[in-house]
Amino acid sequence: MNPTVIDGNLMKLLITNGTIALRNDHQRINELNVFPVPDGDTGSNMQSTMMSGVKAISALENESVEKVAKVLSRGLLMGARGNSGVILSQLFSGFAKVFKGKTTATVSEFTEGFVQGVKQAYSAVINPVEGTILTVAREAADKAVNDVNEETGLLDIMNVYVKEAYESLDRTPDLLQVLKDAGVIDSGGAGFNVIIDGMILALEGEILEDSKFATVPSVAQEIGMYDGGEDFGYCTEFIVQLKDGDKFNKEKFTKRISRFGDSLVVVADEEICKVHIHTQTPGDVLNFGQQYGNFATLKIENMTLQHSETLLHAEQDGHDCGHEHAHYEKPKTKYGIITVVNGEGLQNTFKEMGVSCVIDGGQTMNPSTEDFINAVENLNCDHVIIIPNNGNVLLSAQHAAKYMEERSVSVLPAKTIAQGYASLTMFDANQELEVNIAEMEDLIKNVKTGEVTYAVRDTEYKGVEIKKDQWMGIANGEIISSTEDRLSAVCKLMETLVDEDSEIVTVIYGNNVDEKELEKLMLSVDTHYPDVEIEVIEGNQNIYSYILAVE
Repeated sequence: MNPTVIDGNLMKLLITNGTIALRNDHQRINELNVFPVPDGDTGSNMQSTMMSGVKAISALENESVEKVAKVLSRGLLMGARGNSGVILSQLFSGFAKVFKGKTTATVSEFTEGFVQGVKQAYSAVINPVEGTILTVAREAADKAVNDVNEETGLLDIMNVYVKEAYESLDRTPDLLQVLKDAGVIDSGGAGFNVIIDGMILALEGEILEDSKFATVPSVAQEIGMYDGGEDFGYCTEFIVQLKDGDKFNKEKFTKRISRFGDSLVVVADEEICKVHIHTQTPGDVLNFGQQYGNFATLKIENMTLQHSETLLHAEQDGHDCGHEHAHYEKPKTKYGIITVVNGEGLQNTFKEMGVSCVIDGGQTMNPSTEDFINAVENLNCDHVIIIPNNGNVLLSAQHAAKYMEERSVSVLPAKTIAQGYASLTMFDANQELEVNIAEMEDLIKNVKTGEVTYAVRDTEYKGVEIKKDQWMGIANGEIISSTEDRLSAVCKLMETLVDEDSEIVTVIYGNNVDEKELEKLMLSVDTHYPDVEIEVIEGNQNIYSYILAVE
């Protein structure tokens, strides 16, 4: 298939097949991690982001290319996870703008979409780095737009595009020293190329199967099937003022929306449609419902997480859901703080320090843009402060803040748990916002961060020889040692981070640290650093056995 005209159905097919290709290969992308730490998550973030987009367009049939691209863009934005996911969502967001007002698109317009996507993605990143997915997408788009003409078929230009994309990917280690040192190509660029491969396969007639579920032939059929069975987390209700009530088919509508959840109730006449459903993805449900008109009312309640209560309040009739449909609104406060933390002990610690909402996540569990938006909506306060605690979460938080321009949302540049923890010690609920932000950011700049974890492969990093399963000491983002003994790793980390100006050392230990090892560490600290105040926290975090904050 080498079409010269692209309609909405073809666009949907290409995106779906590209997403399946990435989903089936995402673990290989995860393993292309510069650091040999057990948190390679680029592939997981990208495939989760793409799945959000595919779910958003799954119900669209015979729609314009503009509609498919627009709904896809919003689905990707809401589901964007990690830096790679956010950049991917921006590539497709710029891509979608080219199709505004168009029922179908030419190959030249489709190619121009890649160019516009690159422009938007670069503008979305404060300090764009070459040798990444940005470079791969840019160089491929530049090549394709120069080769396309009125006679060029879509398959022809996609082959030109992907050839240059892979050549660009091979060049990424020459542009980014950390890639060359680690002996890998850029993982984000590799994931992007897999998506393009899947799109080309669709044009060649090869419709991929989703290997995650042997009985499921496509992503489209997997949509709405959740590992949790009938344990749907969000009670979602809304009333839509129908834009084409005389043409509304209740039976068809019910069949389509049922794939998103259970406990479904649909009541409709020629003017309105009222829906009640339990679902894991309320954003997808609302995207689907909005296709039929404007919301008159809507309400979402989280039935499983304590930190998510009623997001939007509207008087509705009761339903037999097995839970209380109470309409409760918290008293308004001056501040609300949202943070991303993994580990029960750490989560409790952050709550005790004044955090209003804890999103469970961080390493390998990056929350989406929509997760942050939902959390902000759930806070009744004048100012929201988001503390990401992870460099790979920061961009999602920042995009959520941009999306909610009507709210006062500030994102602290905390890229580690240690930075986030230290910043909270400076927070004062009686201070003005500008003062709080300035003081918290100042402490983030000055706190030293240490982490201990194990290596997942043999490699060398800036002169440090690393063997698989050894314990690495990471100081302020740099691997400084790799040893067979975990206690030695954390002690060497202390030697690097603690100096004569250090006053406080906070030791946060994880799930796999036993009491005997902790006692040995404390004895060593008391011996070598008698003038430093030591605070010990049982964090219960995964992946990192020790997290140190040195002030």
